[in-house]
Amino acid sequence: MRTQVAIIGAGPAGLLLAQLLHLRGIESVVLEAKSRDYIEHRVRAGVLEHQSVDILNAAGAGERMMRESLRHGGVEIHFSGERHRIDFAALVGRTVTIYGQQEVVKDLVALRVASGLPLHFEVEEVSVHGLQSDRPQVRFRTAAGEQVLECDFVAGCDGFHGVCRPGIPAGALQELERVYPFAWLGILAEVPPASDELIYANHERGFALLSMRSPTVSRLYIQCEPDEALEGWSDDRIWSELQARLATQDGFQLATGPILQKGVTPMRSFVAEPMQYGRLFLAGDAAHIVPPTGAKGMNLAIADVHVLSDALNHFYKGHGAARRGKLDAYSATCLRRIWKVQRFSWWVTTLLHRSAADNAFDRRRQIAELEYLVTSHAAALTFAENYVGLPLG
Repeated sequence: MRTQVAIIGAGPAGLLLAQLLHLRGIESVVLEAKSRDYIEHRVRAGVLEHQSVDILNAAGAGERMMRESLRHGGVEIHFSGERHRIDFAALVGRTVTIYGQQEVVKDLVALRVASGLPLHFEVEEVSVHGLQSDRPQVRFRTAAGEQVLECDFVAGCDGFHGVCRPGIPAGALQELERVYPFAWLGILAEVPPASDELIYANHERGFALLSMRSPTVSRLYIQCEPDEALEGWSDDRIWSELQARLATQDGFQLATGPILQKGVTPMRSFVAEPMQYGRLFLAGDAAHIVPPTGAKGMNLAIADVHVLSDALNHFYKGHGAARRGKLDAYSATCLRRIWKVQRFSWWVTTLLHRSAADNAFDRRRQIAELEYLVTSHAAALTFAENYVGLPLG
């Protein structure tokens, strides 16, 4: 097999990259270890920055998103029994869009299938070779047997636990990480959201978040221990804890209903530098992880492949040595934005969560910072600017 770009991973990063390359006339083959059903029903992030929406629309993947998504002009923050709203539309003239990651994946898979271009599910034993040569290879196994895919470039879009980043020789990457001493117990519930916008809550019992996936499906989270046992969390206990943490003096009431899914998500910040090695380019979770508090994971993946598709287009359509310029600068270009997003995600995580190491001073300082955020135009503007999405350049 032969192609221009081998894309490993059919999450939002890999599928969007394939579509962006297709629109530019660049060939690609997409390889995915999981089944189509699995990736289309894996519930993940659901907040899209305004630029992510623009990129998906430009890629031809936005029709259903624009019809079914929810537009939010702000978020609420609950603390000390009071509710406060950060008005994005008034502060920065932008909004965010609520549309589940699995829905983005469904739309992108449908585009790929309709195009008839190569998309292989349930591949096994994937490995990358010859990354420093001008003809790298990806080897994998399908039901038909062992396969070898020769290409010009490899895009590692296979997530934090994928094969691409470990395929880079030891010492070629620096991995920077912070592991947080708490996790999220997340639920998906068949119940209309109790709020028109996301609610972030800082409470003495810990953080809570009310989010949504549609007008009839809610996504909610409770701060918990990283090794939390789901068996100890009955549906009644979950709803009771959420109500306690989200409660306000004006009588906010949380709607309850059947819980469809439960799971515990660990919290970490991670960056691999550089995001390229030879002819391998990492994108999305393969290169970086952010705590979900800032709603940035899928948005960073979309930004990465936007930059990468432009760089590959410049390579194939350009002339002379200069055509490699954007590819050579790929990692540096992405990392400038990634570290700003990491800073915001770390800050909002530490602002809203309780830590066992906190003392009375830490608690008072945290409340003072929250009060400053909701009473200072400058602080609210900074929050809004980061939440709706920093510039891609």
